Amino acid sequence: MAETPPAPGAPGDDPEATQPSGVARMIAEARLVPPAPGPRTSGLFPSTADYLAYMEAARRDPDGYWARIALELDWFSPWQTLREGALPDFRYYVGGCSNVSYNCLDRHVARGRRNKAAIIWEGEDGAQRVLTYQMLLAEVSRLANVLADLGVGRGDVVAIYMSNIPEAFAAVHACYRLGAVYTVIFAGFSADAVSQRLRDCRPKVVVVADGSRRRGRVLPLKATLDEALGETAEFVEHVVVVRHTGVEVAMRPERDRWYHQLMAGAAPTRAPEAMEANEPGFVIYTSGTEARPKGVVHSGLGFLVGTYANVKWSLDLRDDDVYWCTADIGWLTFPIFALIGGLAHGATLVVYEGSLDFPGPDRFYDIVARHRVNKVFTAPTALRMLRRFGAEAREGHDLASLELIALVGEPLDPETWHWVQDTIGGGSLCINNTYGQTETATAWTSSVIGFTAAKPGSCGQPLPGYAGRVVDAEGREVAPGQPGYLIITEPFPSLTRTVWGDHGRYLSAYFSRFPGAYFSADTCVVDRDGHYWVIGRVDDVINVSGHRLSTMEMEAALLNHPLVSEAAVIGVDDPLKGLLPMAFVVLRGRAEDHPDIEAELSEQIVRAIGAMARPGRVHVVPALPKTRSGKIMRRLLREILSTGQARGDTSALENPDSLELLLRLPRG
Repeated sequence: MAETPPAPGAPGDDPEATQPSGVARMIAEARLVPPAPGPRTSGLFPSTADYLAYMEAARRDPDGYWARIALELDWFSPWQTLREGALPDFRYYVGGCSNVSYNCLDRHVARGRRNKAAIIWEGEDGAQRVLTYQMLLAEVSRLANVLADLGVGRGDVVAIYMSNIPEAFAAVHACYRLGAVYTVIFAGFSADAVSQRLRDCRPKVVVVADGSRRRGRVLPLKATLDEALGETAEFVEHVVVVRHTGVEVAMRPERDRWYHQLMAGAAPTRAPEAMEANEPGFVIYTSGTEARPKGVVHSGLGFLVGTYANVKWSLDLRDDDVYWCTADIGWLTFPIFALIGGLAHGATLVVYEGSLDFPGPDRFYDIVARHRVNKVFTAPTALRMLRRFGAEAREGHDLASLELIALVGEPLDPETWHWVQDTIGGGSLCINNTYGQTETATAWTSSVIGFTAAKPGSCGQPLPGYAGRVVDAEGREVAPGQPGYLIITEPFPSLTRTVWGDHGRYLSAYFSRFPGAYFSADTCVVDRDGHYWVIGRVDDVINVSGHRLSTMEMEAALLNHPLVSEAAVIGVDDPLKGLLPMAFVVLRGRAEDHPDIEAELSEQIVRAIGAMARPGRVHVVPALPKTRSGKIMRRLLREILSTGQARGDTSALENPDSLELLLRLPRG
C-alpha cells in the first residue's frame, strides 16, 4: 500500500488510458462456470430465488444487513446505534457489548459442541495434537488468568510471537477474554523487524515459543526476541516462553517465565470481559513502500462480525466439515478464515506448522487425505507450486473428500484454475478465488458458495454489505470492461479504524486520494457480469517510449509458456525509453536444460503484446521474493535492479534467502 498516492501524470495514474489487450481478451473470453454441485448442496439458502432476494435486500440496505448478520452472534447487551459516522471515521454497533472469545468458544460449548474437535494440529515433524472446544476454552481461560496475574488488563498490549501452534490460539483468545489489545508477529521475521513492531506498540507482555519448525530447521524465536529487545526495552515487563521445540533458550531472571509452569497453577475458568463493539481488538503490521511498517488497528467485535460473515458466504462451513486454512497466523488470512472466522462457526480446523512441500512435494495431498479435509483455504502461490510439481505428486493420495478450495493473495491465472479443477478436483471441485486486504480484514469479493457462478481468473463479486466502485483518476466510475482504481465508498464493521499511534498516517494512506472513499491502491476491471478482476497495484502500469503497458499483461504472456511456473515484471528507469520492462521467471524444470529460454520468453512477450513490450532482460531465478500470504514483492525486485539493494521494508518476506541470489543479478 503506497503511503503517498501517485502524482497526476505519474506512470499508472490514468488506468483508463491503458486497455491491455491480453488482459482485456482474457476477461472478455472468460465464461461463467456454474456452481460446482459437489457431493452436497449449499445450505445457505433454500433456493436461488431466496438467495437473490437476500442479496437485493442487502444491496438496498447494507446497514440492515450488518445488523442481521451481527444478531447471528451472541451479545451481552444490545447496541444503541447501528452505525455512527461515515468514512474515514465511523463506528458500528455503538454501545453494544460482547466478547470475541465467548463467541468463538463458550457459545459452542454451551450448544453441545464441547467434545467436538476444534483444532487438529500437525507439525512438520509429524507430531499431532487434538484440542476439543472444551479443552481449548480451558486453555484460554488458564492463560487469561496467567496474563491477568502478570498485570495485563483491558487495553494493555500483548505481543504474540509464535508459529501455527495451539498455544498461539490460546494466547489470542486469552487477550480477547481480558480485553487486551494483541499483535501477532510473524515467526519468520528478523530481529530488526520484530524490534520495529515491538517498539511501535510497546507491549507489556510478550508470549513467545522457544522456536518454530520450518523446512526441517528450527527457527530460534526466543533468541530472536532477546536480540530484538536488547537491554533497553523496559516496556516489556514479562516474557512468557512456550516450550515447543525443546531448543535451549536463555531465561532472563524476573522477566522470563515458562508457559507450562505458569499454566500448571492457573484456574481453568475465566469470565469474558464485556467489550464495547468499537474498542480496539488487535494491531497488525502491514508493509508498504516506506521502511516503517504500519500498525493497522481493527476493532474486536467489528472484526468478528466481518469474518463470521466472510466465512459464512465464502466457505459455507458446516458442523461435519474438516477445514484447513494453510496460511500463517502472522498474516491476517489466518485470523479471518481460521482463528476467528472459522472458530466463530464452530468448525474443526486442521492447523499445520511447516512448509507445504516438506519433506516432499506431496505433503499437501498427504494432509488432505489423512485428515479427510473437505475444505481448504490457501494462496494462489500454493496452487501454482502444486502445478509445478505436476500430477505425479498427487498420485497415491485419496482426495475424494475434497469439495472446495478457496484462496486469496494474488490473482489466480486461468491456466492454474483449470489445472486444479481437473488434476486435483476431478472436474467437480468448487474453486473460490477471493480478494481482500489487511485493511479490509475480509475477502470482500468472493463467490457465495453454491449460488454464485465463477469465472477462472476473476475474484468474484462483492459480498453483501460492501460498496465497491472502479473509477478513473478524477473519481468518475468507468464503464464495464475498463480498468480503473478500486475504491470502497461505504464503511463496514471490519474496515481498519486507524494506524496505531498515527491517525494522520491512516487518513493520508487510505483517504487522501479520493476523499470520502477508501483507496485500495489496486487497479481493477468489473466485467459485464459484475465480476471483479483485480489486475495489479497502481504502479503496475509502466510507460515505455510513450506506450503505456500493463505488467500483468506481460506476466500473463510469460505464464502461458509451458515451462514457466511463476513470473513477475517490473519497470526500471531507462535513459532512452523512460521505463524498461524487466522480467523474472521461475521455471518448472532446470534452467540449464533450456539454454535459449530467456530469448524464447522475450519473444513470447513480443508475440503477445508487441515489440514495444520486449523486456530488457528475462532473469531466470530459483525463487521470487514473497510474503507468507503468497504475494510477490515486486517492489523489492524494482529496488534491487535500480539500486543494487533491498532498501525498503523486507520484514514481510517469507523467503529472505531469495534476496541473496537476486542481489547478485546484473543491474543492466
